[in-house]
Amino acid sequence: MASTATDLLIGKVAGILESEASSIVGVRDQVDEIKQELISMKSFLKDAEGKKPQTEGEETWVASVRDLAYDVEDIIDEFMGRFASCLHKAIHIPKKLWYRRQIGKKLQKITKTIKDITERNQRYDIDPLEGTSSDDIKKWVKNQAESSLFIKEDELVGIEDKKQILMGWLMNGEQQQAVISVVGMGGSGKTTLVAKTFPSESVKRHFSCYAWITASQSYVIEDLFRSLIKEVHQATKEEVPAAADLNSMSYRELLHILVTYLESRRYLVVLDDVWDIKLLKEMRIALPNRQLGSRIMLTTRKEDLAFYSFGVESHVHRIQPLEKNEAWELFSKKAFSTYHKKRCPPELESSAWELLGKCKGLPLAIVALGGLTSSKESSTEWRKVCNSINWHLINDHFLEPLKTILFLSFNDLPYRLKHCFLYCSIFPEDYLIRAERLIRLWIAEGFVEHVKGVTLEEVSESYLMELNFRSMLQVVRCPTIRQACKMHDLMRELALSTLEKEKFCVVYDGREVMEEIRARRLSIQTSEGEIKVCKGMSQLHSFHVFVTGVFWPSISSTLLSQFKLLRILDLENVPIEELPDGLMYLFNLRYLSLSRTSIKRLPESIGQLCNLQTLDISDTEIETLPKEIAKLVNLRHLIIYAKGIRAPSNICMLKTLQVLSFVESDSEGNFFKLVGNMTQLTHIGITNVKGSNEMNLCASIQKMKLLCYLYLLVTREEEFLRIDAFASLPGPPPHLQRLLLSGKLATVPSWFASLRSLTDISLRWSRLKEDVLPHIEALLCLRRLILVNAYVGNELCFNIGFARLTHLELLNFPCLKNITIEEGVMPKLQLLILHCCMKLKALPHGLEFLRNLETLRLGSVPMKIIENIREGGLDHPKVQHIHEIDQIYETSSATFSAR
Repeated sequence: MASTATDLLIGKVAGILESEASSIVGVRDQVDEIKQELISMKSFLKDAEGKKPQTEGEETWVASVRDLAYDVEDIIDEFMGRFASCLHKAIHIPKKLWYRRQIGKKLQKITKTIKDITERNQRYDIDPLEGTSSDDIKKWVKNQAESSLFIKEDELVGIEDKKQILMGWLMNGEQQQAVISVVGMGGSGKTTLVAKTFPSESVKRHFSCYAWITASQSYVIEDLFRSLIKEVHQATKEEVPAAADLNSMSYRELLHILVTYLESRRYLVVLDDVWDIKLLKEMRIALPNRQLGSRIMLTTRKEDLAFYSFGVESHVHRIQPLEKNEAWELFSKKAFSTYHKKRCPPELESSAWELLGKCKGLPLAIVALGGLTSSKESSTEWRKVCNSINWHLINDHFLEPLKTILFLSFNDLPYRLKHCFLYCSIFPEDYLIRAERLIRLWIAEGFVEHVKGVTLEEVSESYLMELNFRSMLQVVRCPTIRQACKMHDLMRELALSTLEKEKFCVVYDGREVMEEIRARRLSIQTSEGEIKVCKGMSQLHSFHVFVTGVFWPSISSTLLSQFKLLRILDLENVPIEELPDGLMYLFNLRYLSLSRTSIKRLPESIGQLCNLQTLDISDTEIETLPKEIAKLVNLRHLIIYAKGIRAPSNICMLKTLQVLSFVESDSEGNFFKLVGNMTQLTHIGITNVKGSNEMNLCASIQKMKLLCYLYLLVTREEEFLRIDAFASLPGPPPHLQRLLLSGKLATVPSWFASLRSLTDISLRWSRLKEDVLPHIEALLCLRRLILVNAYVGNELCFNIGFARLTHLELLNFPCLKNITIEEGVMPKLQLLILHCCMKLKALPHGLEFLRNLETLRLGSVPMKIIENIREGGLDHPKVQHIHEIDQIYETSSATFSAR
């Protein structure tokens, strides 16, 4: 683990050197030499990865390599940032030569240091390949998994209902072969659940033979075949082929034995701890489908494996965290096993609940922390554990199993995803991270791989999906944020344990005086005092401030002047009123967020930030953008939102811009003519759209072939939004995914039906006389539909279609009396919101058909509707299947269960 960040950094720096070598003319030989050294170091450290524990000599070696890689990165940043502007101008030739000589000297010094470290390493005979091998760790994990078969029932909680679900799938009478997958993060109890289902007497009677195979990250398919042959023979009490014979058999011979033996039997095979789709494909060959009701069960941390199509019936059970009462029961069994009635003493209760909160219902964590605290007797000892959980995770043997299990997921991550995952821990505990924000930060940090034909944003989205599939990040459903994620508290603690050691980041919470920063990133998470200048700030690449209360740390111009190499300045929610002096000298800045600050204007000098990729000024008090904004030639994301900001027409010169939302068009209408030149746009939002702009607007938008999100807003509610011109043009962008139209529509645009990629549509204040539903019901990708005063009729009928819709909001329908939902329509709907529909006579007819509906929110609807769905009410049977029903009030909200 110690070389992870170093390994990633070396790969990154080598890539920079390779791509930028042509710019450092005159020092190319030194660049090539250092690049080769870095590549060799990277290979060496990959060999050393996973050796545990590492010697002090190896730790010193790794630290030296890491510091050198950072030095090289700083030189490149210094050269390509602060001095790049003068290196390409003839009038600066003397200065250009001087800087080149300076860079050359620094590179020579780096080369010498590399050689000195290598010689020192040889002199002291440091062998970093000694220590516990990763094979030993994998063997330990395999033993831990198989020991789950022997855990007593009374040691478990919250398992019975889940066990019955699995048994139902195992023995449902279907003769078709089926695959049953149990998926969840490491330590969630997947293996334990399957282990308690597998040996059930009713299960064993149902199947002719059965086998339990632990796959793990590294496997040899022939060895798995041999284990499978032994287990199925033992299950039927038949003679097992001799080990010597099995060991001498080839792949083909082993496969023949398995297929021949299983093709006439109803079998159950458990594949525990599956990490690779290749294993599933190889095992499927040996597991014939003869319509005898055979079952394959697998446990995995990866959702994409769980949902892999096997060409047969499949069932997926996602492991959910333990409920609060179940978690407390399990924790009490471990932590208070020697106490009277195994109950928590009153003086320990607050600390116990605090520790339990960090576990977030994860059984392995609950058991581990319960075991750790079982030897602590006083409240003082318990408080020490609560305050130093990070230290205990690294140093306490009680938590070694937890750390090992969780780190397996981290170590299995692909090269670039390790950095992306670690980066998430710079956010505070339980912080809801907006996906778009995280993606832009990853890009600014340089973590994202350049893939030909794919945007950096698309590659980043695939990284986020991968971390979600691997249960490393938890995707959170939030009504105010379209896509967000969180880190599990203990995954974050484990990540934090490596940050400072690897010089990845310092998370400062104000508990200690910060005298020196030994990292590339600083995350301020305190509300106390001024952030003072300290040693090491000149090496910072990222600076984040998270406001944690009503007070906030002050940020001085003197502080900013220290950040010579800064790439990221994230001041979201910090209530500053003006940009500090010195900001415009941050030549390497890639990401600047002033979101939710009280900033009133951007200075003209903003144009000096020529490397800026993201500028987030959403929810500020800025009203106008300076014309110098057009000098930000590398800008990819200009984020405004909430209200339009007046933009100069020359903003259309930003040819690399991908996100522009929202801007207010100029009064002359030139913007609508010129915006078509911005062909790289994927998101655009425009306010102050007028009917006279129709032809220019539609002509420009249809040129944006990459456009995915389109938001158009009129200035006043009574103004018509005219966009019918698309019908006479080649049409709207073909890849449009989200569409928001705010303003009166004379008719439903005829081109709606052509939006085959549309996933979200929001119509606000359209006040259509024509029903919009028939025009969009056949859009197969549509998942989210929001209608706000979009229709003035008194009846809505969902007759057909909406096959993938999961989210439906009907808001502010002053005339709507009846809603009808035919059976089979909206089969995947999960959330339904009805608000400000005071003439509605009853719940939607057919609501009972929406079997996947999880949440119903009702606000400003007749009280009779609310009364009818309560216990004993007329419509209560219609909503019994809905897990959560929220009644929204104007000033507060109350939630009651439908059950």
